[in-house]
Amino acid sequence: MSQKKGYITRQAKRLTDGEINRRRFVMSALSAGVTLPTALSLASKAQAMTPKAGGTFRMATGYGSTTDVLDPSTSENGFSQNIIYTRGNHLTEVSNTGELIGELAESFEPSNNAATWVFNLRRGVEFHNGKTMTPEDVIATFNYHRGEESKSAAKGLLAAVTEIRKDGDNQVIFELEGGNADFPFIVSDYHLMIMPSDDGETIADPNSRVGTGAYLLETYEPGVRAAFTKNPNYWKEGRGHFDAVELLSVLDVTARQNAIMNGDVDYADSIDPKTVALMQRVPTLDILEVTGTQHYTFPMRLNVEPFGNYDLRMALKFAIKRQELVDKILLGHGAAGNDVPVSSAMPFLNTELPVHEFNPEKAAEHYKKSGHSGPIQLSAADAAFAGAVDAAQLIAASAAEAGIEVEVVREPSDGYWSNVWNKKGWCACYWGGRPTQDWMYSAAYTADTEWNDTAWKGTESADRFNEVVVAARSETDQTKRKDLYWEAQRLLQDDGGAIVAMWANFIAAHAKALANDGNVAANWENDGNKVAERWWFA
Repeated sequence: MSQKKGYITRQAKRLTDGEINRRRFVMSALSAGVTLPTALSLASKAQAMTPKAGGTFRMATGYGSTTDVLDPSTSENGFSQNIIYTRGNHLTEVSNTGELIGELAESFEPSNNAATWVFNLRRGVEFHNGKTMTPEDVIATFNYHRGEESKSAAKGLLAAVTEIRKDGDNQVIFELEGGNADFPFIVSDYHLMIMPSDDGETIADPNSRVGTGAYLLETYEPGVRAAFTKNPNYWKEGRGHFDAVELLSVLDVTARQNAIMNGDVDYADSIDPKTVALMQRVPTLDILEVTGTQHYTFPMRLNVEPFGNYDLRMALKFAIKRQELVDKILLGHGAAGNDVPVSSAMPFLNTELPVHEFNPEKAAEHYKKSGHSGPIQLSAADAAFAGAVDAAQLIAASAAEAGIEVEVVREPSDGYWSNVWNKKGWCACYWGGRPTQDWMYSAAYTADTEWNDTAWKGTESADRFNEVVVAARSETDQTKRKDLYWEAQRLLQDDGGAIVAMWANFIAAHAKALANDGNVAANWENDGNKVAERWWFA
């Protein structure tokens, strides 16, 4: 049996390499004892796995805002992130098998106990305007995010960088204030797309359409549409197969699902779990479901009353029926959260944390201690995630059982990320997650990040948390590192303002005509938001 399987596998490779045609492959399979239907199926599968060039790929995404801009530093939703990955590249990337690999950096290595990192750049990479990428472009890009006046969401991620310099014509060296074994993950952050400098020192125009990616941005309507054409000089082998790409922001989940079911688009993300069973019956569609690091949260900002009150925060944490949210909002396509942004797929999950589940007695006890009275506003829009408004209503209902009045404020979807999130006291939110704890904390929880959406700063626990995160970052002893991360999770779960309510699977629908190499990344939805670069029409 193993010999026959090996023979057919070799013949399949010859088919995809063009050494034999489909008829020859089928005849080979038949001679090996395979039935004709099976042989035809094997031939189709093998050929589908072979990348083909051509076609216009149309994608509908559930994210986007008319306040979006092209500047990668302020990207705050999936629409903008898709644009970044479609038109640009980074020093490193998380591959579709989940490994961290070099992208614009061919290789990278640490020294000085991981406090120094050397990135060896690929030679001959061109920006869309014909300019050859240099170390100066990389340095100018990172300094743009690090600048004193920078509003970059990645500024906190780079807070430990003390110096960036070049060595020769293809090396960039980062000096950190302390060791950081996860630094190569950090430089893959989507905000850190490498941009061209104008004078070797500063970024020419952060809102420029120019990148080094597989596609050239031709049309850009913020929060509406982006259209791309193939980059004929793309440096990455085996990527960027489509002739053109069209990205559409379709915030309404019903409209998005109708678009994919009617064939108006080839791919739609953020599919409502309620309609998965229905869409699975559409003969032209496949459902893609990936378990990753995506989680749905309800951040409470400590700098907005009444959320600076510890007991009020604890009351709300115990006032939520998390499993009910998973059952009714996700329809089982996920798991209950426990107020830390760390899943079982990530290293050093604290398995001894107390479980935050619905406890009306504890909620009422903490609420009484808080001294608060009157309604507590919770802002939500389905721009946060499919079913966010319904989830907020369920939270209001369960909180009422504990004697807490929650007033749900339905916000407009357009402008939600600019006008509500990171501004109003309590709202619905989603996080795609990050592959490491340090990266997740640096993105959303440390005191120095722009995206600390709970404004968790200044409390004794918050101060200790920031100390622990820094210590864990440079700790090379894995036992000690685990202890530090376990402490960080205890501090965050108890005192922090984040209600991490649910871990949600990534769910998308796509035309059966689309194909990939069989591996789909889970670091972000939509194959790491690189469907446009990695997939093709079979």
